[in-house]
Amino acid sequence: MAAGELYARARAWLADDPDPATRAELRALIEAGDTSVLAERFAGTLRFGTAGLRGELGAGPMRMNRAVVIRAAAGLAAHLRRHEPGDGAPGLVVIGWDARYRSADFARDTAAVVTGAGLRAALLPRPLPTPVLAFAVRELGAVAGVMVTASHNPPQDNGYKVYLGDGTQIVPPDDALIAAEIDAVGPVTGVPRAESGWEVLGEEIVTAYLARTDAPLTPGSPRTTTTVYTPLHGVGRPVLLDAFARAGFPPPADVPQQAEPDPVFPTVAFPNPEEPGAMDLAFATARTVRPDLVLAHDPDADRCAVAVPAPDRPEGWRMLRGDEVGALLAAHLAAKGVRGTFAASIVSSSLVGRIAAAAGLPYEETLTGFKWLARVDGLAFGYEEALGYCVDPAGVRDKDGVTAALLVAELAAGLAEQGRTLTDLLDDLALTHGLHATDQLSVRVADLSLIATAMRTLRTAPPRELAGLPITSAEDLSEGTALLPPTDGLRYTLAGGATGPGGTAARVIVRPSGTEPKLKCYLEVVRPVAGRADLPAAREAAARILGGLKKDLAAAAGI
Repeated sequence: MAAGELYARARAWLADDPDPATRAELRALIEAGDTSVLAERFAGTLRFGTAGLRGELGAGPMRMNRAVVIRAAAGLAAHLRRHEPGDGAPGLVVIGWDARYRSADFARDTAAVVTGAGLRAALLPRPLPTPVLAFAVRELGAVAGVMVTASHNPPQDNGYKVYLGDGTQIVPPDDALIAAEIDAVGPVTGVPRAESGWEVLGEEIVTAYLARTDAPLTPGSPRTTTTVYTPLHGVGRPVLLDAFARAGFPPPADVPQQAEPDPVFPTVAFPNPEEPGAMDLAFATARTVRPDLVLAHDPDADRCAVAVPAPDRPEGWRMLRGDEVGALLAAHLAAKGVRGTFAASIVSSSLVGRIAAAAGLPYEETLTGFKWLARVDGLAFGYEEALGYCVDPAGVRDKDGVTAALLVAELAAGLAEQGRTLTDLLDDLALTHGLHATDQLSVRVADLSLIATAMRTLRTAPPRELAGLPITSAEDLSEGTALLPPTDGLRYTLAGGATGPGGTAARVIVRPSGTEPKLKCYLEVVRPVAGRADLPAAREAAARILGGLKKDLAAAAGI
């Protein structure tokens, strides 16, 4: 883009920006004459897709700001008006937000735009977890919901997640239709915005959500599990504490440094319990409190992390992988006699499929994300490896870290009555279904073109073997399959695949992250186990193979 055109675009945006803070920021960039920074801000627009919007806060169309949010809200409202029911009654849009920078501003702007478009808007009463918003959409019969959150992204980010009236996140073609409406929005100054007229919901909606949280629990089940809990500076703590009290569990012990919402996330490099170091303070608290479990939420509390005692480790605790928690919850629900379809995303372990089959339950595999998992017909349980679990689809058709935490605590209490632990149950599952070991190679980049280059390299020069295991099939998921719509990803099956007969099998999936600047590679190794005494050797062998998969895959992708 020529410098003259770049500055013209920047000045036009400046004149239309409704926010004094981002106007001042952009004016300073223009006056500084740094064309490289301006070019990055005006290289395009944040694209609205199946993850809604997510990006760094700041001025310009490639950042999250009030101008971008107002356009997004106007496009969403236009889409809803175009598809509103024939009875003529204005539809309701429920709007939630977390405690990140600008979240409350973006929520209010959305309410103003929705109301100005002739629809009804209702704000949640305060910063609340994403599952409360997903619940409220269905509970109130809304036509859509908006959650302002960037989930577990870094502090400089924010996002805009959209749900439609069935309480599930948007998928194609709605995402493209809404994006087209956003593109058709003119200047922000021309978008009608009401100064009032929207509703602020009372605490009754939170009470209704909390009244539903014990639905997955068995009446009269043991409720003795003691826990240390951290919301990682997010909004989950008040709701989680209320849910545990209602269910009759002992109150979780706080991690004081992380208990209150803080958009800076001062104690962690990334506010994601999967990231190295994020759980250090929780483990330090646990070494003093000595609970049965450590629980953590990401900042919007839709994901749940679980750690178990590990005396052989220096920190004294071991974070369970999302695949392990998914298998534990699946086994627990199956043992309860829950009926319906179990589901997991393609990047998650195949173990849940085997648990479902053993219980005589249907099982489905979907693309990554709860926007797909929540749409499975007859869903009873859905999960994906990134710490996301849907254990009460009738209440929340999305991942819900609060209900998942309750169900894990119930399972641990029931096992404790038998003198057993979550780790013992994982051993049982390995003996019954084979050891399913998973890991991930995740590469964060500053330049997104590196991800495209890695994917292109793997497509044009695919590996023939990884970690000494021959690749028996290679699927380009961008072409779609009989069961899955197209997505940017590659799937390799090695030595017979996770369902192959005997011996070691493996599966690798490579895909760009939909929410972060990362290339993600999901690895699974499956080994049969003859007896309990063979488990340590099987785990060591699986770990070696996983390490080899990481090394060889990184070399093949050039990352």
